Amino acid sequence: MGGPGPRSRCPLPPGLCGGSASGKTTVATRIIEALDVPWVVLLSMDSFYKVLDEGQQALAARSDYNFDHPDAFDFELLVSVLRKLKKGKSVKVPVYDFTTHSRRREWKTVYGANVIVFEGILAFANKELLKLLDMKVFVDTDSDIRLVRRLQRDIMERGRDIVGVIKQYNKFVKPAFEQYIEPTVQVADIVVPRGGENFVALDLIVQHVHSQLEKREITVRATLASAHQGQPLPKTLSVLENTPQVRGMHTIIRNKDTTRDEFIFYSKRLMRLLIEHALSFLPLKSVTVETPQGTTYEGKRFHRQRITGVSILRAGETMEQALTAVCKDIRLGKILIQTNHDTGEPEVSTPQPRHRAPAGPCPVTAALSPQLHYLRLPKEISEDYVILMDSTVSTGAAAMMAVRVLLDHDVQEDRIFLLSLLMAEMGVHSVAYAFPRVRIITTAVDKRINEEFHIIPGIGNFGDRYFGTDAPPACCESEAMDC
Repeated sequence: MGGPGPRSRCPLPPGLCGGSASGKTTVATRIIEALDVPWVVLLSMDSFYKVLDEGQQALAARSDYNFDHPDAFDFELLVSVLRKLKKGKSVKVPVYDFTTHSRRREWKTVYGANVIVFEGILAFANKELLKLLDMKVFVDTDSDIRLVRRLQRDIMERGRDIVGVIKQYNKFVKPAFEQYIEPTVQVADIVVPRGGENFVALDLIVQHVHSQLEKREITVRATLASAHQGQPLPKTLSVLENTPQVRGMHTIIRNKDTTRDEFIFYSKRLMRLLIEHALSFLPLKSVTVETPQGTTYEGKRFHRQRITGVSILRAGETMEQALTAVCKDIRLGKILIQTNHDTGEPEVSTPQPRHRAPAGPCPVTAALSPQLHYLRLPKEISEDYVILMDSTVSTGAAAMMAVRVLLDHDVQEDRIFLLSLLMAEMGVHSVAYAFPRVRIITTAVDKRINEEFHIIPGIGNFGDRYFGTDAPPACCESEAMDC
């Protein structure tokens, strides 16, 4: 294939603006419920209040600080976070404590999404922020209703007294609405009177977002059909030698008539061979030892660094036994990443390589709306060699998110080994392009993925065949994509 790869598809960020307590969050929540698409991030402007100094803290305690003025918000951080989310990158989002008027020490990690919904009182007040919004929605609610809602919220949820709330409303909230918020209705694409109760307006917003998603899906499916054809497999890939023994075991586990007991037995044998093969890529140091006969032997030893195994649930967990059988006292971690297996809707969001990409055509990264649901990693893994395990890799979406999580925990990219019993060429290319220093190790690579993103010829739904279960409503990429 010649020429560069297709441009990445950004998540779709509708922006909601409106006065304090106008019902922006309610509208955003109802839009998300009506969209019924996987992996939607709700980003609130409330998270981006600036850190107050001692003088400003004292003013806030007396209800004399203007939280509704543009200067109260960290627009630089907000724009940076939204830009990264649109590129599919993970970001740290501050958590604001309204009772203490301060940011909490722990920030929230948010990973890129299929759709981003952004809401805030001054969502339309910054030019750079406006450029990032796909649709601008103004939530218009009567001022008396907003005052009543604010009284209820600030007294019941934020521990304020009624005198302070009314003082702040008259001194800051109402003037700021008239000066900074209300005029921005002019840039809105849709005005929603009565907030979350206006179901006609909500339907219009949902229809627009759905139409954009459908356009993107058509483009994605056309792109995926030819994206990886003719490209050589990357040098970071290592495939277990296809000996008669290995091919015989593949014949058994690929056979739809193989019993569950035999499927498990021969899968475990392949896993053991795969783990042993992967360990051969660890850096070894030359050592001399003395044998019981009093002579010396020139050998090799893995020197000092620890090895950590991380499984992508649920099917990747089946490889843990083989790993612990050959690596004594190894630490284990788990990651649960879910994707939409009903629609197979991908997001072509080519992750930015951490290093310069190799010359030549860049492959498409088909990220199937993965979402991180559970994470448990051992402490202090930044210097470890990490063996990342998944039973199968089709598009590479779940594997790439897992790698991104490890990188966010300061694991070095060249110390990550991605292991899988079976991979599709598309997944190999996607992971290698996004993370060119990650070593990819498998027992076999199949050439094709069908329209439902299943590996062809494949081995079926590995998790179901191994555990003897039916596919759950939402499951990991390895189980959902390869049946």
